[in-house]
Amino acid sequence: MNIHEYQGKDILRESGVNVPNGHVAYTIDEAARAAEKLDSDVFVVKAQIHAGGRGKAGGVKIAKNLDDVRTYADEILGKNLVTHQTGPEGKEVKRLLIEEGCDIQNEYYVGLVLDRATSRVVMMASEEGGTEIEDVAAETPEKIFKEVIDPVVGLTGYQARRLAFNINIPDELIGKAAKFMIGLYNVFVEKDCSIAEINPLVTTGDGQVMALDSKLNFDDNALFRHKDIVDLRDLEEEDEKETEASKYDLSYVSLDGNIGCMVNGAGLAMSTMDIIKHYGGDPANFLDVGGGATAEKVTEAFKIILSDSHVKGIFVNIFGGIMKCDVIAEGVVEATKQVGLDIPLVVRLEGTNVDLGKKILDESGLNITSAGSMADGAEKIVSAVK
Repeated sequence: MNIHEYQGKDILRESGVNVPNGHVAYTIDEAARAAEKLDSDVFVVKAQIHAGGRGKAGGVKIAKNLDDVRTYADEILGKNLVTHQTGPEGKEVKRLLIEEGCDIQNEYYVGLVLDRATSRVVMMASEEGGTEIEDVAAETPEKIFKEVIDPVVGLTGYQARRLAFNINIPDELIGKAAKFMIGLYNVFVEKDCSIAEINPLVTTGDGQVMALDSKLNFDDNALFRHKDIVDLRDLEEEDEKETEASKYDLSYVSLDGNIGCMVNGAGLAMSTMDIIKHYGGDPANFLDVGGGATAEKVTEAFKIILSDSHVKGIFVNIFGGIMKCDVIAEGVVEATKQVGLDIPLVVRLEGTNVDLGKKILDESGLNITSAGSMADGAEKIVSAVK
């Protein structure tokens, strides 16, 4: 789950991590009032969307007075911001962060992720702040330093200081930088984050070390422990179909193609998309109905797929293990009747109760094309759509 920058900074501030003062605003007047509350001669007007690259897209402006704040707020609010993370469709800006300016001396990068190779949390840091960390890794990987953290003792003081030394934090600010890093690590663990990224971390003219930007993502599987985090969810920033799918415990991700896919199992779903591409088609989604799907769940999955206007055909690819083929077949038939399906539908069933599942489909009287294998099904749906 993602949250906005200002929400992430509120969490960091509550945990004692140094961030600039700022307020969220939804209108031009609110932006002006937010700036008036800040003890600053310079203000930063920042678009709040769930995507990086806002500055390059014109979503971050420096205002030197209240008139500038109003001008920039009017310019950014309601704008469709297109960044490298939004895709060409962009995201509409519906809220702003009005923040105090600061005397930036140097910019750095600090981030925490789970390293699956070591099963440990890793803190990464670089003196190349303000730059996409992927670009740094590709062009100057020697400038990225890492500390693997023991889950029993946490991030130690010497590890944090070593990172600060390695990224050339000024000597007199090493202690503050180490305190910042340990505080960030504590937030990562206590809030069950999947990513905690500060880019840039800055040192200032008055000797501060603070997070000029923040990106916190959270592990969906741990949200039951954090109602306060769940309350921060902004559904308007999420794909409507993905939000609807989550209500039924369906794993759904929208894609750009025109062939809807309904599969059980993430690995099989990935393979299904690959084989559709192999035969010249384009999948419209990733959809895993899981191992314990009911007929109702399958019906809802169908409705979600069909809510995408780009879908011109559907490929159902089920391997029945825990999931029984007859349950899938019943769901397919029920969904087809409910939504009045008028686009090609190819179904491949294999595994538990496969004969019963095929019988249900054959006796339904509906226009459903059966496939004998995954390759056969992919070839048929691509041909039907074309």
